Parts: sequence; C-alpha cells; structure tokens
Amino acid sequence: MGEMTKAMRKAFPYTIPVLVGYVFMSFAFGVMFTEQGYSVLWAILMRIVVYAGSGQYLAVNFFVPGVSLLQAAFLTIMVNIRHVFYGLSLVERYNRVGFLKRLYLIFGMTDETYSLVCTTNIPDDVDEGKFLLSITLLNQLYWIGGTIVGSLASTAIPFNSEGIEFAMTALFIVLFVELWCKRSNRYPELVGVMASILCLVIFGADGFILPTMILIIAILMINRNRLDTGKIETEVERDA
Repeated sequence: MGEMTKAMRKAFPYTIPVLVGYVFMSFAFGVMFTEQGYSVLWAILMRIVVYAGSGQYLAVNFFVPGVSLLQAAFLTIMVNIRHVFYGLSLVERYNRVGFLKRLYLIFGMTDETYSLVCTTNIPDDVDEGKFLLSITLLNQLYWIGGTIVGSLASTAIPFNSEGIEFAMTALFIVLFVELWCKRSNRYPELVGVMASILCLVIFGADGFILPTMILIIAILMINRNRLDTGKIETEVERDA
C-alpha cells in the first residue's frame, strides 16, 4: 500500500463529520450558483480555485453590474480574515512538511480543516505531512462533490434550499463538542466561548468575529503555560 493511500485511509474517519456538513453546504451552493444562470462547469471551477466557504456564497453577489474588483477583494478579505490567525498558529507545524505540501495546506485551510489539524492525533505509522495533506484534500473533495451533485440536481428538478445553510452551524457544534470531550484541559474552549459572548455583546452580531479572534489569540498567548496540559486524549488514555 502506498504511503499516501495509507494516510488517506487513516485520515478519512476523522473527516466524516466534515463530509456531512460540507456535502450539504456545497450542494446548496451548487443549486444557488446554477440558479444564477451559470453552468455546472463554472460551479466546479469556482469550488476548485476559490476554496473559501462563506466567501464563495458572498462571491455570487459580486457577479452583478456595479461591483468593482476592489470592493470584491475588500469584502472577501474581511469575511476570511480569521484565516490569518489560523495561519499564525500553524507556522511551526507546517514548516516541518515539504514546500509543495505546505503551499497546498495553506490554500486548503478552512475552519473545519483547521479544527481537525489541531485536534487529531496523527497515527505513529503515518507521515505527518501526508496525513495533514490527506485531511485537507479529502475536505476539498467533499466540497467539489457536493457542488457537482447540487448543480446537476438544480438543472433537473426544482429545489428550495432555504434553511440548508444551517448545516455549517451544526457542523461547528459537532466539532466543538468532539474537541471538548477529547481534551483533558478545556481552558482554550472556555476562552473561546467567553470571548465570543463578550465581543458579541459589545460589538453586535455583525462585527464581533474579528475582535473575538484578536482577544482569543491575545489571551492564549499571554497564558501559553496553561495550554501545555491541553493535549488530546486518545481512546486508550480515556479507557485507562
């Protein structure tokens, strides 16, 4: 068995929650994008080269007269600026993998991929770079696959996608609960929840994400010593 194939097989079970959420979200995007008059091929191409989750939904609104390239770039950056904080926390880890792998891992970073990269124990018999690459690649394939199905379905049958976007919210909840159950030290999760609530109250629902990320990073950096005992427990450790 090839090393990459082995890494893919080892990584797949960890990505199943992401699979469920991504298929529904990309299905909805495929329906919405096709309803705007674009072909299935354009929807697939966008999923491949613009791998940005919520940024892709926002981009659909850019394909109308009156929206400048500068406006599109600024809004996209603001929607996805949280990825800057993701990258800062993974610099040391990604520097251990090969250059080409690192480029794709940076490109393929999403909220769910970041969560899996940070919380999954890499099997001892699998190369770290190949395992991280497998998680990232599988998640993107889920996006592409769901888009294809959604685009084809919207051209064949009427489809009401109202409310399907809640699948992403449900996915975040599942990942958070899984992380909460696996960690022996839940200090980072508590910081995240409390910082989110505080910034939501102060800045409101439309402007709390960036201040929340800044506050979380600041608190965790100041209290880095409290993260040392926050390792992920394996099934053997939990059963012991």
